[in-house]
Amino acid sequence: MAWTTWHYMWRILPVYRQETGGSLAEDLPPALPDGINREEILEPRQGWGPLLHRVYSCTIADTGMTHEELIALLSSDPNKVAPRQLARFHKTHGEEGSMRPGDEFLVHMPGPWNGPVRVVDAREDRFRFATLAGHLEAGQIEWRAWSEADGLCFAVESWARSGDRLSWLMHDYLRMAKEVQLYMWTSVVERAPRVAEGRLLDGVHVLTRRVPRHAFERG
Repeated sequence: MAWTTWHYMWRILPVYRQETGGSLAEDLPPALPDGINREEILEPRQGWGPLLHRVYSCTIADTGMTHEELIALLSSDPNKVAPRQLARFHKTHGEEGSMRPGDEFLVHMPGPWNGPVRVVDAREDRFRFATLAGHLEAGQIEWRAWSEADGLCFAVESWARSGDRLSWLMHDYLRMAKEVQLYMWTSVVERAPRVAEGRLLDGVHVLTRRVPRHAFERG
């Protein structure tokens, strides 16, 4: 496992990164629930390049908050943990202050990367988005929390390919989009302990499972 230290003003954030091979059998996103409007949803098979299945996670110590309470706070407003310089969630469909299947957001990001998403699952311990036409990626992303002996755990998990050929080129060759996304989601996870009024224990862990492009070509 590789590790990186990222400098945030006056402090250093340890980020532990691990990458391994994956497979379609193990790394495709969850099936879309019944009743979800599938119009404009981008599925991985419609994307370009490899499928990246990533989990960004942390453990939160010294908090009195339950995992259900943390998800309730974040689902009421994802901007509570979004890094302002990289992403802002703007709700375009659905009631403010809540999150239900069918709600939609436009995630404002630097450059030409604003991303429309639709909520496809929302429960007490998690919520999940699917990307829509025009997004940088084709796939799904889930925010969830749970409790373990060490404390409260929080994770962002994504299953996605680049949304089109240009996005793929920027991600795998110019690497611009890849670094922006890595920093963005690591920042979201790193901010969760503040919302939970606790402290980050042992940095942020990032696991990447890569499914090669030819796995889709064979299918």
